[in-house]
Amino acid sequence: MYHPDGPTFLELMRQALASTERGYDLIAPKFDRTPFRTPDVVLEAMMRAIAEETPAARPVRAALDVCCGTGAAMTHLRALCTERVAGLDFSHGMLDEARRRVAAAPGSAAVELVHGDALALPFDGEFDVVTSVGAFGHILPEDEDRFVSGIARALRPGGRFVFATAEMPPVTSASWWISRSFNAVMRVRNALLSPQFIMYYLTFLWPDVRMRLERHGLRVEARRGLCPAPFERAIIAIATKD
Repeated sequence: MYHPDGPTFLELMRQALASTERGYDLIAPKFDRTPFRTPDVVLEAMMRAIAEETPAARPVRAALDVCCGTGAAMTHLRALCTERVAGLDFSHGMLDEARRRVAAAPGSAAVELVHGDALALPFDGEFDVVTSVGAFGHILPEDEDRFVSGIARALRPGGRFVFATAEMPPVTSASWWISRSFNAVMRVRNALLSPQFIMYYLTFLWPDVRMRLERHGLRVEARRGLCPAPFERAIIAIATKD
């Protein structure tokens, strides 16, 4: 599960006891060698969906990855963009890693990295594509509308918000019990310790998220069966701004 060069148990405990931002600063150099990084097969499925939805007459000029982390999605997006690929994250450590990785990625689009809050995106009608991967657990349910609103505002008319999600696993499955147990531990931790570390599983799931996206003027399509095992439950969602 963990790469031998990944973070040690002690390093993961230090992360969990820090604030969300500070925790990711601490783990950033080793983050890509943890199971928390979105797998490349899922990212590649997202990129295929973007490419299939992009007419030759209207290429992707600019794309944004929200909560970009170490730049995993940006390294794929850069090759799809003709002008600009941007990433926003609240962790300086993760942005430092992204800066190094995305600079070496294929493509000629200008790279822009922004330190900022995903709930207060500083963009207005600038992007043909917005993505976000592996970050929804850091958005509390009461903040999801602000999150979606900022993404909708950042898109140009006809632009698309593309992300991976899934349906709620059955209560009899191991993933349901593991996720619920993790969430319970995090709630106790956050009730007892300050600052909080916000990370919960089983959030932003299909089909509930569809109504939230539509409420902000996004027309939503779900694509299944694009990812191989063991990620076959992944749903690639495409939310288009009319």
